[in-house]
This record gives sequence, C-alpha cells and structure tokens, in this order.
Amino acid sequence: MLRPYYQEQNFTLYEGNSIEILPKLQKEFDMIFSDPPYNLSNGGFSVHAGKRVSVNKGNWDKSSGFDKDYNFHYNWLERCKEVLKPNGTLWVSGTYHSIYQCGHAIQALGYHILNDISWFKPNASPNLSCRYFTASHETLIWTRKNKNTKHYFNYNYMKEGKWKDDFIKKPGKQMRSVWAIGTPKKWEKRYGKHPTQKPVELLKRVVLASTKKGDSILDPFTGSSTTGLVAFLYGRKFVGIDTEKEYLDLSIKRLQELKEILKTRKNTLFKMRPTQNPEQSILQI
Repeated sequence: MLRPYYQEQNFTLYEGNSIEILPKLQKEFDMIFSDPPYNLSNGGFSVHAGKRVSVNKGNWDKSSGFDKDYNFHYNWLERCKEVLKPNGTLWVSGTYHSIYQCGHAIQALGYHILNDISWFKPNASPNLSCRYFTASHETLIWTRKNKNTKHYFNYNYMKEGKWKDDFIKKPGKQMRSVWAIGTPKKWEKRYGKHPTQKPVELLKRVVLASTKKGDSILDPFTGSSTTGLVAFLYGRKFVGIDTEKEYLDLSIKRLQELKEILKTRKNTLFKMRPTQNPEQSILQI
C-alpha cells in the first residue's frame, strides 16, 4: 500500500520517484504542473545575491547523457498522461537545457500544445563570462491531453485580473504569452529554498488560469511545493512527489506557516481582498 509522506486536508506529499509512484496513485488530476530536473549541474558557476556560486544542485540534476535524459522525460510525461483527466492540462517549465527534450516528448506522446509561455525575470542574475546573452527567462509549455478534448481556461480572469507587478500586462487587455514575474521574494525563502524554486506569483497565474475551485492538481517534482501552497490557498486539492526528504520537510514548514497566516489573518506579509472574480482572492504581498 502506498503511504503518503505527509497528508493533511487536501494537501498530500509522497517521497520517491514519480515514475514509480504515479501508477500506484489510482487517481486522476485536472491539472499537472511540472518543473523537472534541468540536468545542468555541470560544475559551472552563476551569480546569486551578488556572489559567485556553483550551479550544481545535486545528483538529481546531473545529466546522464542525451539519450538517458530524453528517456527520463518521455517516461515521466507518459506516466503523467495516464493520470491526467480527459479534459485536463499539463504545464512543463524549463530552460533550454531541458525544455526542448520535453517539448519533443510531449508531441511524441500525443499531447496537444496550447501555448508556450516565456516567463521573463526582470531581476535575473547577470552573466559571469560576458560571452553570452544573459539568461533571463524560462519557458513554460501548456498542453492538453489530446487534440480532441476541451480544456478549461479562465480567460476573463486572465484579462481582467490585477497583475500589479507585471509591467507587460495592460489592464483590461488579453493576457499575452510573455509574463514579467520576478524570482521568489525573500519571505518565500524564510525556511530555506529549493535551488529551482518558483515564485508564488508564477504559480498563482498558472493555477488560476487552468483550474477551478475544488480541482485536483499534481506536481511530480514538487520541491518546496510552491504549487501546493497556491493550490491550498485557492481551494484546490494537491498531490506532490519528490525524491528528497529535505524539500518535503521544507514543503511542510511552508504549509504550516500558510495555515497559520490564513487562520489569524493578521500577518503583515499577506492581505486578502476580493477580486472581480467572486470565487477567488488575490494574494497581496
């Protein structure tokens, strides 16, 4: 019997390899957000907080060569398709190190691509070598299970919602496929951070665009569970999987903090107020 690493209300975490765990879940999901290993831990360097740091994130992020890396992406995407509801959608985030392999596997498996989103990071780290353009974006591929199904898209909220920090989004205009969203804020890393942690603002947009209240969301590489926190905040059910206990424990700490904040409604970091969509609230920071 598959036992959760942690389970409380509609927030469940599993420890292990998602390729092995997904067939055992006996559950289908309305939306899957995935941020798989980029396979870029190659001994190089980057900049963080003005300091030179190694890009090595752990053994889980090391490349095993093109063929093995591609087979890994194909296999987890295949497992995700098996647990995705007929009208469900899948998001995959990545840099050029992994996103093209994922895109090829997505098409080979018969998914239907809806959009590719360019997540522009206005505060991205500078390039140390000065021999390349400074990497300042990641790509998100949004797909549905196959071409003949209908998917959910909250068009009106994407158009009319308030996206105060995105200078590209114009009020009352259609949401475009380039999003200006900064990297995780300081408060998001209070208990530590995952090396590829995504900002709350990014996952808020993904979750509210492609799910309804009460929907089930899966993150097969949950890390510090930003996906899960946003899902919990907006009344979705969440399942996250990760191989690293360190990040599962970090996920639990972040959830407990969020629950306490929602309970007291007095923490200065969070203020909830109604939006034009009566079902939802926007997290103000």
